Amino acid sequence: MHDDDDCFGGYPSGVNGILITLISYQVLMLGIGWWASKRTSDSEDYYLGGRKLGPAVAALSASASSSSAWSLLGVSGAAFAWGLPAIWLIPATLTGFLINWYLIAPRLFSQSRKNGALTLTEFIAGPPGDPARMTIMRMGAAVILFSFTFYIAAQFQAAGTTFASVLGINQNTAILVGAAVVLAYVWMGGFWAASISDSVQGVLMALSALVLPALAIVAVGGPASLFDSLGAGSAGGYVLWTGQASLPAAIGFVCGLFGIGLGYPGQPHVVNRFMAIESPRAITQGRRIALTWACIIYTGMVLLGWCGRLLVDGLGDGEQLLFVLATLLLPALLAGVVVSAILSAIMSTADSQLLVAASSVSHDLHDHETAAAPGLVRARGVVLLIGILAVALAIGFPDRIFSRVLFAWQALAAAFGPLLVITLWRGTVLPAWRIAALATGFLLTVTLSWTVDSPGDWVERLVPLAIALGLAWMGSRKIG
Repeated sequence: MHDDDDCFGGYPSGVNGILITLISYQVLMLGIGWWASKRTSDSEDYYLGGRKLGPAVAALSASASSSSAWSLLGVSGAAFAWGLPAIWLIPATLTGFLINWYLIAPRLFSQSRKNGALTLTEFIAGPPGDPARMTIMRMGAAVILFSFTFYIAAQFQAAGTTFASVLGINQNTAILVGAAVVLAYVWMGGFWAASISDSVQGVLMALSALVLPALAIVAVGGPASLFDSLGAGSAGGYVLWTGQASLPAAIGFVCGLFGIGLGYPGQPHVVNRFMAIESPRAITQGRRIALTWACIIYTGMVLLGWCGRLLVDGLGDGEQLLFVLATLLLPALLAGVVVSAILSAIMSTADSQLLVAASSVSHDLHDHETAAAPGLVRARGVVLLIGILAVALAIGFPDRIFSRVLFAWQALAAAFGPLLVITLWRGTVLPAWRIAALATGFLLTVTLSWTVDSPGDWVERLVPLAIALGLAWMGSRKIG
């Protein structure tokens, strides 16, 4: 067993490794931003990389930006706290990847090129001249700004908390330094910088999800010892597999977790990769990469959380488990390198959310029919403003990463997902029904998340999605 009080102390070489790797990674991110700025000449370049994203970059960047600090710290922390019931997180998240890459990506790729949309909000808002177009774009921008401020703040908080623990510096200072680097390379390079940096992040995440769980399983005595321990002392049945005492509650818990996967189509920072990918062939290649990556990440983090239940005593915050086990299982210098790489990767997750939020303000709030298109100066200014708001939220109102990310995730899912699905398969949704679906999905999610406590949060994750989907369906007009 291991006491977390000393998990970051007593190894100066590890701290040196952290500092060296941290500085090197941040320099790399700034270099990517500078390189990407040379490829960015207009709004289409800044928001969608000129629609020239290759399969590997599209797959890794979409995967990494969808997963964020939640998949590393949140999922491993949930498995540490829940035990065996966390196993449902694996099929729940994989379902989202399957939906996006097999159902959403091919249709969104072709249809977004036909109507020239640069953002998800613009795509569902309807063609120029549509009476609800500007209303939808303004509503969508407001939803994105609200949700992503929480989302981005969670990323800044995740890295800041750990930087402070590992390096012994003030947490607020750590948040400010990390945020400044992310803002700098996104400000310079836009979509290209976010996509390339997220690809680097995705590789680092996958390597960590392979190496650390494998070492942890060896440390606990092998798979047999691990799974024996998971069932020890449990009443069995529903409690063992879901942590719930009754069948209805168990079903609700599982359905609630699958609601996370159903929310993938509504994530603007994920589906915009499908609008930017270069060809249908790249989608086929990209989906294989993305699904392999997802299997590695979520299986690895769940296994790591389970192993942590045997290896770590007295850990007050399960979301720090990844870093505790890195220092426990690896030599000091290598632990410092791994921790630094993962911390930097977590920080870079915020870039995609920043870019999408900026596009919502500088592009979606702009009336393209009556005024000149907004320039890159305005877009880059919005990146800075949103980043400052997120930093203020992370410092002034800290919260658990798992809950904060899923709150923002579900709000976006219910607002955009049903409209996108119906638009892709049924055609344009009539103006009044479009407005009703977006507003109802978002507002109902926010209301239920603050008022209803259900197993697996199934009420707030499934009810708004179902109602918004029904509204969009009733107002749709069948293609052809």
